[in-house]
Amino acid sequence: SKATVSVLYWLWWDMVKKYAVAGLLLCAMGMLVVFNMRQVNTTGMKDPSLEGTCDSMGYPSGDVNADNGMGKKVLVTGAAGFIGSHVAKHCALLGMTVVGIDDLSGGFVENIPEGIDFYLIDVKNATSISLLFEKHGPFDYVYHLAAYAAEGLSHFIRSYNYRNNLLGGVELINQAIKHKTTTFVFTSSIAVYGSNPVLPLTEKVTPLPEDPYGISKYSMELDLKVAHEMYGLNYIIFRPHNVYGPNQNIADKYRNVIGIFMNNILNSKPMTVFGDGSQTRCFSYVDDVAPMISRSPLIRTAYNQIFNVGSDKPNNLNEVAELVAKVMGVSGEQAKPIHLDRRLEVDHAQAWHAKIRCYFNPPPPISLEAGLKKTADWVRSKTSGFVAVEFDAVEVKEKMPKSWTRPNLKVQDAITHTYKDNTRITEESIAHIKRL
Repeated sequence: SKATVSVLYWLWWDMVKKYAVAGLLLCAMGMLVVFNMRQVNTTGMKDPSLEGTCDSMGYPSGDVNADNGMGKKVLVTGAAGFIGSHVAKHCALLGMTVVGIDDLSGGFVENIPEGIDFYLIDVKNATSISLLFEKHGPFDYVYHLAAYAAEGLSHFIRSYNYRNNLLGGVELINQAIKHKTTTFVFTSSIAVYGSNPVLPLTEKVTPLPEDPYGISKYSMELDLKVAHEMYGLNYIIFRPHNVYGPNQNIADKYRNVIGIFMNNILNSKPMTVFGDGSQTRCFSYVDDVAPMISRSPLIRTAYNQIFNVGSDKPNNLNEVAELVAKVMGVSGEQAKPIHLDRRLEVDHAQAWHAKIRCYFNPPPPISLEAGLKKTADWVRSKTSGFVAVEFDAVEVKEKMPKSWTRPNLKVQDAITHTYKDNTRITEESIAHIKRL
């Protein structure tokens, strides 16, 4: 009867509603669990599965079999730059004979360590690199740190990015193969991982870079692996992240957020943050990074390995701005960052470093506040000459952040950026520097 059908219909509908609600609740609970796991991972709590004994993780313990650096002749690229100058210094302290090169497009003459043999050379110049190896080689180790590390800007200077960060490295690999270099040490970047949802990032995570800078770094990693397989050239790859400290170019408006904050304060300008400042990064003091890079080829177990290197602890950009303001001695409105429109970038980046701790047994890293204090002291001692560096032209202007564009910014098919564009370099200041 119609009454019976009606009753059955309402019973059926009541069950559907109950099970639907239960299903939605289960889905919501599942999403909450995933969200909470994600929150744990992005706020610096440790996943127990990522840390154990070195043996249990399949890694050697310590650097007890490290070789001696005495008598080794090495090449360091980017030796007037930030990390490169520190690596060159530590190589010399290890007893190595150091030849350093840099094109001085972003480095400083005063960064060049004492006691190294330095030349003004562009790594993209195949002829100069060949001549360098012929006249001043052979080199036992090559440390390649020269790069233009503006990850966000790389979308708008693709050709320039690949010429500097990939083709320049290839010229070095060619000569290292020809002249029988034992080990090629390459400074890659955490940018190779892209926006991986699983944090913290370990070396076992498959790279998936999301910008031309990360792609260039990962391409170099792959080429080194191929060179090893075909020619026996050993490699050691480091993936540092958000390194800061003395010798950094704080005048570059496109990269190094801590340097940008400090330079803005020096020039009585507000600190600027893209988005709401909730993005998290692990900021690494340079002395927690450079010494391990320098001694890496002395540790045979590190050959043909990849290492994350840097700090484990993430901080959001608002926290970093607050700490920078504190160490730079400013308060009130100048201590508050201005938030600009979001740009295309990774929201959260946190690497894990169990592997490098096993291989290198480094001392505990310095705290962010202590590292910022050291950096601020250096910045205040170098206040003259930090004029903001801007590109005269880019290759693609579309979708650039508004704060990077200006009416006179040109668009060119190919751009260059040399020492003549470095606001701290004059012909007189580099007249004494050797060239090939």
